[in-house]
Amino acid sequence: MPTLQSAVSQLTLSAVTKRFPGRIVFDAVDLSIRPGEKVGVIGENGAGKSTLLRLIAGREAADNGELIVQAPGGIGYLAQTLELPPTATVGAAIDLALSDIRDLERRMRTAEAELAAPGPLGRRLDAYTVLAARFEARGGYEATARVDAALHGLGLPGLDRNRLLGTLSGGQRQRLALAATLASAPELLLLDEPTNDLDDEAVEWLERQLCDHTGTVVAVTHDRVFLERITSTVLEVDDGTVTRHGNGYAGYLRAKAAQRHRRELEYRTWRDELARNERLAESNVVRLEAIPRKLPLAVFAAGPFRTRSRGHGAQSRIRNAKERVSRLTSDPVAPPPDPLRFTATLPTPTAPLTPVTGHAVADVLPVAEVDSVVVQGRLRLASLRIEAGDRLLVTGPNGVGKTTLLRLLAGELAADSGEVTVHGRVGHLRQEESSWHPELTTLGAFASGRPGYADEHADALLALGLFRPAELHLRVRELSYGQRRRIELARLVTDPVDLLLLDEPTNHLSPALVEDLEQALYGYSGAVVLVTHDRRMRERFRGRRLELLASGDAVQDR
Repeated sequence: MPTLQSAVSQLTLSAVTKRFPGRIVFDAVDLSIRPGEKVGVIGENGAGKSTLLRLIAGREAADNGELIVQAPGGIGYLAQTLELPPTATVGAAIDLALSDIRDLERRMRTAEAELAAPGPLGRRLDAYTVLAARFEARGGYEATARVDAALHGLGLPGLDRNRLLGTLSGGQRQRLALAATLASAPELLLLDEPTNDLDDEAVEWLERQLCDHTGTVVAVTHDRVFLERITSTVLEVDDGTVTRHGNGYAGYLRAKAAQRHRRELEYRTWRDELARNERLAESNVVRLEAIPRKLPLAVFAAGPFRTRSRGHGAQSRIRNAKERVSRLTSDPVAPPPDPLRFTATLPTPTAPLTPVTGHAVADVLPVAEVDSVVVQGRLRLASLRIEAGDRLLVTGPNGVGKTTLLRLLAGELAADSGEVTVHGRVGHLRQEESSWHPELTTLGAFASGRPGYADEHADALLALGLFRPAELHLRVRELSYGQRRRIELARLVTDPVDLLLLDEPTNHLSPALVEDLEQALYGYSGAVVLVTHDRRMRERFRGRRLELLASGDAVQDR
C-alpha cells in the first residue's frame, strides 16, 4: 500500500530578516510553531503582523535567513482583503480558496481515467490510490457542503455562486473569503484579522470552528476575547522582533505587567543610585571644606604648613562618587511610561462645588442635552441628557447613525431640526482617518494648536510611552493608521475634556494599549459616550445604553 504522506509538519523561522524601503520589519527573527498549536499574533498597527503571515504563506520572500513551512494537509491563507477583482464571481472566490482540493481532484480524475487504458495497472493504480487517499484526507468530497455550512454560519446563507464580487459589501466579501478558507480544511490556517466585519453570533461560530480544528492556527487579531478563547500562545510583533508568550492571552498580560514592574524597578534603582552618589559627593565636599588647609603653628613639630593631602579619604570618595554620577548620567535608565489619565474640568453632581459658583449640587449643568433632534433624515432622538460622570454606550447595526450622533455632540454636524446643547470641553476620538497635514511630524501633530514650540511638548508626549524618540520626527504620511490614532489619543489624555466621545477606540491599537485605555476610563470623572464593537469593552461596560434602530428611532435604558 503506498504511503499517504511523507513530509513532516514543520513551521520554523531561523534568523529571518525582512526589509522594506526605509525600515527593517524583522531583524534576524527566530521562531518555531508546533503542529496543532493555536497562536495569536498581536502588535501595533504597522509593526509587521500581516507581513509575518505573508512570509509564512509564501506570499513574501525573506531577505535573509531560513523559513521552513511544511504542512502536508495544506495551507489556508486569509488576507485582510479578497485578492480578486470586482468582476470575479462568488464561485471564483470559493475556487481560489479551494484551489489545492480542486487541483487534487483534477489529478485524481485524470488518474482515474488512465486506469481504463490498456496495459499493466500497477503504477497507475498506485498513483490513483495515493491521490484518492489524499483527496479523501482533505475532505474533498464534503468541500462544497462545508462551504455552504460556513456561509450560513457567517451570515451569508444561500449566496449565489454567479453573483459578482463587486455587488457585495466589503464585509460580505471578507466573510465569503473566510468561509471558503475554512471550508478548504487545511492543516495550517493563517488568518489575518478574521473577526473583522463579523457580528457577535458569527464570531462565536468562528471560535467554535477553530477550537475544533485539529491543525495549526496562526491568527492576527486585536480581539481580546478571541485571543482568550482560542490561543495558547501569543506572538508580539514589535520593533523588528517577535516575542513569544505562553499561557494564552492571560500569560501575555502577566508578562506585560512583569515587564512594566521590571522597568519601574530598574528606573527606581538607577534614580536612587544617582541620588545616593550625588549626596555622597556633596557631603564629602562639606567634610573636606571643614578640614583646615594649614595647621596651627607648631603642633608637636608637625609643621606649620601641613596641607590637606591629595590622597585624603574625603577627596577619594568625592572623586569616586563623581565618576559614578558621570557613568549613571551618561547611560540613563528611561522612566516607565506614565499611566494614561483623562481629566475633566466640570464638577460631577456628587462632587463638592467650589464656593465661587454658589450653586447647589442640584444646579450642576448637564454636559450635553439633545431635544427633538433629527439628523440627515435618518437619526431621530426625542431627548438625551448626559450628566458629568455619565457613561453611555451607543449600540445598533452598521449605518444607523452611531458615528453621526457622536459628530452631532462634537459640534461637527448640524441637526436638521431640534436642539443640541453642550457645556464644557469636548474630546473626540474619531473612527475615520485623522486630517493632519501629511508633512507634519508626529511631534508637530501632537503640538498643533498648543502654545509654544513643538519641541517644548516632546517630554510630555514621550512620557506617555506611545512613541519612541525616533518616531517623533516621522512625517504623518509615514505613520500607520494606528500611529495616527495614538497621536489623537495622546492629545486627549494631555488636555482636560468634560465630554469624551470615543468612536471605535480599540481599532488599530494593541491589546496592551487597549487595556491601559480602559484603566484610564475607570478613573475619569467626566462623561463618556462610547461606540464600540469590542466585545471585552462592552462586557466590562457599566452605565446606560442607547440603542439606535434601523428605523431611525432610539431606545435608551434608564
